[in-house]
Amino acid sequence: MNIDAILKELTLEEKASLCSGSDYWHTEPIERLDIPSIMVSDGPHGLRKNDENADGPNESKTAVCFPSGCATACSFDKELLTTMGKALGQTCKAEKVSVLLGPGCNIKRSPLCGRNFEYFSEDPYLASQMAAAHIKGVQSSGVGTSLKHFCCNNQETRRMSCSANMDERTFFEIYAAAFETAVKEAKPYTIMCSYNRLNGVYCSENEFTLDQVLRKKWGYKGLVMSDWGAVNDRPKGIKAGLDLEMPTSFGTNDAMIVKSVKNGTLDEKDLDVCVRRILELIDKTDMSSQPESKWDMDSQHQLSQKIASECAVLLKNENSILPLDTTKKIAFIGEFAQKPRYQGGGSSHIRSYKVTSALDAVKQFCDVEYAKGYAYDTDDIDDSLIAQAVQCAERNDIVVVFAGLTDLYESEGFDRKHMKMPENQLRLIDSICEVNKNVVIVLHNGSPIELPFADKVKGILEMYLGGQAVGGAACDILFGKVNPSGKLAETFPMKLSDNPSYLNFPGFRDDVAYNEGIFVGYRYYDFKDMAVRYPFGHGLSYTTFEYSDIALSSNSIRSDDELTVTATITNTGHCDGKEVVQLYVSDVQSSIVRPVRELKGFEKVFLKPGESKKIMFKLDKRSFAFYNEAVHDWSVEEGDFIISLGSSSRDIRLQANVFVSSDDTIPYLLTLNSTFGDLISIPEGKKVFDPYFEKISKYMSGDQQGETMGSSTKQMVESMLWYMPLRGILTFTDKPLMTHEELDNMIAEVNSTLQK
Repeated sequence: MNIDAILKELTLEEKASLCSGSDYWHTEPIERLDIPSIMVSDGPHGLRKNDENADGPNESKTAVCFPSGCATACSFDKELLTTMGKALGQTCKAEKVSVLLGPGCNIKRSPLCGRNFEYFSEDPYLASQMAAAHIKGVQSSGVGTSLKHFCCNNQETRRMSCSANMDERTFFEIYAAAFETAVKEAKPYTIMCSYNRLNGVYCSENEFTLDQVLRKKWGYKGLVMSDWGAVNDRPKGIKAGLDLEMPTSFGTNDAMIVKSVKNGTLDEKDLDVCVRRILELIDKTDMSSQPESKWDMDSQHQLSQKIASECAVLLKNENSILPLDTTKKIAFIGEFAQKPRYQGGGSSHIRSYKVTSALDAVKQFCDVEYAKGYAYDTDDIDDSLIAQAVQCAERNDIVVVFAGLTDLYESEGFDRKHMKMPENQLRLIDSICEVNKNVVIVLHNGSPIELPFADKVKGILEMYLGGQAVGGAACDILFGKVNPSGKLAETFPMKLSDNPSYLNFPGFRDDVAYNEGIFVGYRYYDFKDMAVRYPFGHGLSYTTFEYSDIALSSNSIRSDDELTVTATITNTGHCDGKEVVQLYVSDVQSSIVRPVRELKGFEKVFLKPGESKKIMFKLDKRSFAFYNEAVHDWSVEEGDFIISLGSSSRDIRLQANVFVSSDDTIPYLLTLNSTFGDLISIPEGKKVFDPYFEKISKYMSGDQQGETMGSSTKQMVESMLWYMPLRGILTFTDKPLMTHEELDNMIAEVNSTLQK
């Protein structure tokens, strides 16, 4: 496609029409110039392609439903995500879909977000790494992805109008960072803007996010499309860099673009830039000339089961109740055992090729007795179902209860009201625990839930929304065919009110204050040393691992240098297993508030019993940096940092220190109202003001009269001086130590030194 030639041939009206979909799933064709239409389709964990031959207006074709983002992130396995992405890409290619709408890597700010099941993590580093791996897999087949939802789409309540209000540091360290690596390293063909506003400006017309950040800071060259119906002002969107509006506006917004160009409020050059990116995408992903290809649903079903087993997190395993002993009498209780909840509701809902339940899969291991226990589609307590389940539990040695959240609790379109499980399930579990002490819970849910029964049961296996083969994966782990290796990609708090966003979620009307700032998830819980049910990164195994021999390539580096961290991991148990080694970085002493530790690396290592392997991490400047609002960029503050290796954010096994020297300026300009503490914390300031500080200190302590100052008086004087404004030097002595002009000059001298 000769894009330069086509741009010269297109009329203004045709250019405008290209900037909007032709229908719900296709771009607009221009037949006279041989510009084809391409198809885009949901979703992140499976293909939801509209079946044009179906009786219903919006019925999708059958496909394979892989585990959702809430599950796949727990694998901490980039290679696994790439493998899944390749399978999705092959599916799209066979079905002539040019762009798969996903993955979603919005931060899990609150457990209540109804769409959390699609997203990866509360941690931006993990989210971006998982998204990048997913994108690379899909796009290796020549199929595009659409990284979404850019940005700060962290709730469903008033999602099309609410404003996520936050400071610059919070935006860049948490919410933008979740996208940054995926954009820079994986280069998604498209990015989808979110519905909401950021600090009052709709993301579909936000020049700060779409132009300054995405294109100028990150160097993104691809296309930006809207979420479906996210456009507020189409001409403003064109100017900001929103290339493609989806779905069609039936000509309404096309006419607005034409009108704006003609009346001079929109430069046609801005329109041409958007049209060029649309044509580039079409040229890159047009499937019309691609040869026919097929995809194997059965092999993808097996892959889905393998992925689900890699993602499952063993939260509790008291007295090694798992793997299950098949010589014992075992009961499966709960309708989820027969009818698993394996995906979320909304735009990503897949019409699954087939579904494997736990009752289907358990037949290869042993016979179990089944009791329904509760009804899937209601919260109502059914005493007769509970009574039957209790009788079943009494007859068996071990009871496995399949429980979690139903579609009534979490879905796109609405947020959860609480973190509780359905009351009929809680009553069932309590009743079973009264008659049987060997109870294992298997959870199907898209985000954290309160677990009031955690201390009553012996085992808890978190399967999340594990895709259409989740029952097979659950049984593989329950019976020891697979050793669990997943780690939590989010914290499970004890209760909802512990969450840092609790007072500000979902906000007041259209304004949502992100007052917790950078303290999201484990950053908050660990800083407060707060008890949690299960920490970020937690996950048990059927074997044990020993960490040893941490070593750094140097104990002192420049901030622009690369630091290599190595350690040895040994399987000290009796079966094969995989361990996710997590690397956290801590700033020992910072002039700004920083988290206790932040995830900056992870490696998943497979080990046979007795086997040891050396693992390696590479840390760069960003591993030590914070976002410095004074310079609108990342800065490293010189000093000591702790490198921690652990099995979770609360289970640190090894530590080492490194001194990082830095030339980064941490601007802090002094004023008359800056304190003496601010001043003497700066070497240049301390040097200039030391003589005066000593004089005023002696005066306040009475030392100039030869009086002896006690320790309590000395502490009081030092504290008062530390927090006294610099202007106090003009008034706190019986005669001025300097004039106002001299003080101004000295402050200016220190500031000029700081700015060099």
